[in-house]
Amino acid sequence: MLSVVVFLPLVAAVVLLVLPRPGDRTVAWTWIAVTAVDLALVVGLWVGYVRSPSAAVGTAGPIAYETDLRWIPSVGSGYHIGVDGLSLPLVAMTAVLFCACAVYSLRRTERVRGQAALFLFLQTVSLGLFVALDLILFFVFFDLSIVGMYFVIAGWGHGPAARSALQFFLYTFVGSLALLLGFIGLYLAADPRTFDMVELARQTPLDGRGPAGGLVLLAVALGLAVKTPLVPFHTWLPPAHTDAPAAGSAILAGVLLKMGTYGFVRIAMPVLPEAWRAHASVFVALGVVSVLYGALVALAQTDFKRMVAYTSVNHMGYILLGLGAAGLATGAEADAAAVAVTGAVTQMVSHGLLTGALFLLSGVLYARAGTYDMASYGGLAAPAPRFAALTAVAAFGALGLPGLSGFIAEFQIFTGSLGPAPVPTALALVGILLTAALFLRALQRLFLGAERTPDNTRVTDLRAFEAVPIAALTALSVAVGLLPWFLLDVIDPAARAVAAVVVR
Repeated sequence: MLSVVVFLPLVAAVVLLVLPRPGDRTVAWTWIAVTAVDLALVVGLWVGYVRSPSAAVGTAGPIAYETDLRWIPSVGSGYHIGVDGLSLPLVAMTAVLFCACAVYSLRRTERVRGQAALFLFLQTVSLGLFVALDLILFFVFFDLSIVGMYFVIAGWGHGPAARSALQFFLYTFVGSLALLLGFIGLYLAADPRTFDMVELARQTPLDGRGPAGGLVLLAVALGLAVKTPLVPFHTWLPPAHTDAPAAGSAILAGVLLKMGTYGFVRIAMPVLPEAWRAHASVFVALGVVSVLYGALVALAQTDFKRMVAYTSVNHMGYILLGLGAAGLATGAEADAAAVAVTGAVTQMVSHGLLTGALFLLSGVLYARAGTYDMASYGGLAAPAPRFAALTAVAAFGALGLPGLSGFIAEFQIFTGSLGPAPVPTALALVGILLTAALFLRALQRLFLGAERTPDNTRVTDLRAFEAVPIAALTALSVAVGLLPWFLLDVIDPAARAVAAVVVR
């Protein structure tokens, strides 16, 4: 079942490519249908997981829908996949976001077959990474995501898209090489040698090995930090987002950035717990710097899409703050550490929904008037009320307003981090004020005052194929904000298992 969920989009992509000249409408509706079926299958996985999780114990509690087959037995690497409370929410968020992007792209006429095939390929790669329980399998999907997004930016972007795509590829590919070095280090330290994550988490092979554990953690963390991205490894992000198509930016921010943060909680913490505890203060510091730097630079932007891109740096910082604080927690603070990790995973889901919506909305702005420059617009609430309302909901969710998913995530991160890391957490709280200021200023510029558009172009309201996916993403954020238990009941047991491993 899980393999079907992962590889169904890839099979559909191959079918689309081999069909003799299918029409654009046929391709678009096939793309939507495949992503909708995949989403329905994921809902089935969720229902089955909540009702009867497997008793098998993995890196973060019970693993469900597990498959473990021989793949490269000479190096102890297998086709080992499964889901638990850390991965299932991200699998669901990925399926939702790809389905939303398929609907949003319904009216595109530019090389539709190639775009649909590429996004379906990226969907398989993304789902495969989140269910991988083998380091080599994880690395393969990690690298393929870089290739897929490179072609999305270079092929369907605008402005200096080729240069931005190349910069994205080089940065993240170098990061992946560091990640591979770290994985090889883990393999060499294990006895018996293996790339299996579950076995490595059981062995924690570098505990008590002194500097070796720190060096392997450095390599793994460097690769994940570039992908996340954390300051100072974030410089590829703004141009990649600015020049990518709207759906590409939504997938890049909503899904691909989570591959980095997910790697921290899936690999670095359970497999290298001693090294994580020893260097947790470094990750807390990186988190706080990313929070403040991302918010301050976003505040200075006049380009709406670039501003949203920098807020991603800010929100990824919150996640690392929570994970780092868990490593600083003592035994008496074990509950707080679990809350921080739960908040970090919730933030991954919340950011995927809200930032995905914001990037799709920025694409509407560019499609109407050809620019993201906020100074060129004004008073759009009158001619485009649906656009204004959904932008406001997504913005308020991103700044952490109660009733939306961002509040649930950030509240838990700060609550869990305050005890183990009081000063860094207090500093990071300033980031919320800055985020609120920058989003409120953007809403004021775009939607209030006298109506103004670039070169007197007409900014019309959202069309159905734009409104439906964006409204669905924001509605899910509201659902998590009002009824968080359905998400937290899945995340919390796994987060507690990870926190228990790294608490001092």
